[in-house]
Amino acid sequence: MTITSLLPGRLGLGTAPLGSMFRDVSDEEAAATVDAAWDHGIRYYDTAPFYGAGLAEIRLGDALAGRSRDSYVLSTKVGRVILDEVENPAARELGEKGGLFEHGRPNKIVHDWTADATKRSIEDSLRRLRTDRLDIVWVHDVAQDFHGDEWLAVYESARTGAFRVLQQLREEGVIKAWGLGVNRVEPIELTLELDEPKPDGFLLAGRYTLLDHDRALQRLLPAAADQDVSLVVGGPYSSGILAGGTHFEYQDAPVHIVEKVARIKELAERHGVSIKAAALQFSLTHPAAAAVIPGATRPSRIAEDVAALDEKIPAAFWADLREAGLVSPLAPLPTA
Repeated sequence: MTITSLLPGRLGLGTAPLGSMFRDVSDEEAAATVDAAWDHGIRYYDTAPFYGAGLAEIRLGDALAGRSRDSYVLSTKVGRVILDEVENPAARELGEKGGLFEHGRPNKIVHDWTADATKRSIEDSLRRLRTDRLDIVWVHDVAQDFHGDEWLAVYESARTGAFRVLQQLREEGVIKAWGLGVNRVEPIELTLELDEPKPDGFLLAGRYTLLDHDRALQRLLPAAADQDVSLVVGGPYSSGILAGGTHFEYQDAPVHIVEKVARIKELAERHGVSIKAAALQFSLTHPAAAAVIPGATRPSRIAEDVAALDEKIPAAFWADLREAGLVSPLAPLPTA
């Protein structure tokens, strides 16, 4: 089964913000956000144990508990096991993502991609999500942003552990699909070169956006298209900077990114275009993109995302964006 055939639509909900990413999000606000997504017809929900040390999974499970399990698609991730033991969330070593979930649960997070840890992670996720099955399981964060020079060793641990477990679970019909969920293109490129095991698709966050897409277009996306493998695009707003926020790559945006966003906004305003619409539609236009999963913690954001997908964007906007050098000449554009 391909990711494209499995997903119920081109817009899903990423739940990292429900784990109190960047700020303390209340249970009520989280529940209202999931309810808003449901009311707007969104039926694909992506989560992970890492998001708030299980908090996002718990909140998503609570919000979906009264819904028919056959009516939505659910994905979570493996690579972190959440313990009952507590730690200081602000002091966790998270590579480039330090302090990301300091408002989440204090439960200790153990990074482990071995076979046994993968099985335990799935069991724990099922319990937190209050469900009897998962549709898609992503192998989470086996890349440079969390592990620096050690990332290849982590990847190898996942290849001989998590990859094989998930392949077996798919063959047994326990899950429908698996792949990698990462913020860098290199682990996906490596995986596409493997003879076995073969994943069904990938979740790539932050690397196919209006602000950052050059690297993905060079090798990854052509290879994915050649193998008929699709990607779910995560982080289409580049951690918020393309949706009115101040973060890029989960940290305060650097000056050159702020300046680039300002140039894009100037063109968008000139053409009467919402920058959120431009961001979502750009990420979905590549043939390898199966869906996009922006995150949200406010119900009003869901309505904005739905409207952004339907917004009519004049061809002149994309032409001006290309002329200004703000998108790669290799990138397919919605009206090109």
